Amino acid sequence: MAKSSTQKTEAFVKWFRTAAPFIHQFGGGTFVIAFGGEVLTDGDFMRLAHDINVLVSLEVRVVLVHGTRPQIEDQLKQHGVESRYEKGRRITDEAALKCVKEANGIVRIEIEALLSNELANSPMADSDIRVSSGNFITARPVGVLGGVDFLNTGEVRKVDAEGIERRLDDHEVVLISPVGFSPAGEVFNCTLEDVATSVAIALKADKLIFLTETAGATDAKGRLISELTAKQAADLMSPVPPTAEDIRLFLPATIRAVSSGVKRAHLISRHTDGALLIETFTHHGIGTMVVPEAPDVLREATLDDLEGITQIIEPLERDGVLVRRDRDQLKADISRFFVLDQSEGHERRVIGCGALYPYASDKSAELACLAVNPFYRDGGRGERILQYAERRAREAGLKSLFVLSTRTMQWFLERGFAEATLEDLPAEKRAVYNQDRRSKIFRKPL
Repeated sequence: MAKSSTQKTEAFVKWFRTAAPFIHQFGGGTFVIAFGGEVLTDGDFMRLAHDINVLVSLEVRVVLVHGTRPQIEDQLKQHGVESRYEKGRRITDEAALKCVKEANGIVRIEIEALLSNELANSPMADSDIRVSSGNFITARPVGVLGGVDFLNTGEVRKVDAEGIERRLDDHEVVLISPVGFSPAGEVFNCTLEDVATSVAIALKADKLIFLTETAGATDAKGRLISELTAKQAADLMSPVPPTAEDIRLFLPATIRAVSSGVKRAHLISRHTDGALLIETFTHHGIGTMVVPEAPDVLREATLDDLEGITQIIEPLERDGVLVRRDRDQLKADISRFFVLDQSEGHERRVIGCGALYPYASDKSAELACLAVNPFYRDGGRGERILQYAERRAREAGLKSLFVLSTRTMQWFLERGFAEATLEDLPAEKRAVYNQDRRSKIFRKPL
């Protein structure tokens, strides 16, 4: 077998093994996936269908919410109807409503047809995806805002969660259009983000995923932010909202979702092939994940945290899990540390910690002292500390992390690290490597 072929095989096996925890975690979970009508007009839906098929085969319960803006614009143009917007929201008069109905019918049928593809020798072979649509959304009119009557433009009033759940229980993919109905039989044109978010909240979904035009939310320097709490996301919207239109629309929706019971919300680029799978089944993801506010807060350490850090690492030093650090050196290195603390009444206590020691010579950093108080080791806190360290390292322009471990090798292997050799360490670290301790070396690209 050729070397390149062997490397590809090894990479596939490695990825599949590291994806196993996520497969276990999300099997039986509910994902609400929202995407604009551009995914169809650009011919990208077949790639998305392949990824949806993977999720379904792993027993993920999938709800799709599609948009129709380009299709509506096309219908308006064909029928000679003026397209009217106010503050980014469509004004839907009777003529526009007819175009909305036609556009949604066209999109729904096209999606159902593409999801019915079972061609041999394709990722959809033997997929047998069954799609269910229905009047799951009860809506009401937006009404008059700022003196403007939005007519047949509506907002979600209620979601028939029980009806959707029944279809999901029958192993069907549920397809929802951005329209709603009143008890009197009226039809209202709704927004994609309102429908998707309302459905995710009603279903208490594990994930709400928006496919976006851009890579995700970015900081002031234009760098992708991989994870935000709801508060951090809200701070990003104020005082100056993001420049990208899709992020301005969808980031507030993710805040609303995770603040109302949805476990995670994601913004990922629709232009990256396999983005849905990368975001779901890898540790690093590819877009921006928004999470609820947690009682645990990850932050940079201060001198006030020395006692808390010491209480966590001392037992591990005694057991030989961590190498003992001189307390004066620990104090001098406090800027290298970050801590996970938790509220207890009016007090906060350190329940986890970690440190990064960068090596500019090969753009890497040592991840050291990653530890969690044994009473708090459930709930993925070690994972959060690792992800925080990875994010800090990426933001610093580093290309890899390495760890030295004698007792926790498997934990790091399960999280994307690979065993390395002494020669793989930066020269400065090699020079002080403790031969008596004989720690194993693990490295992870960022």
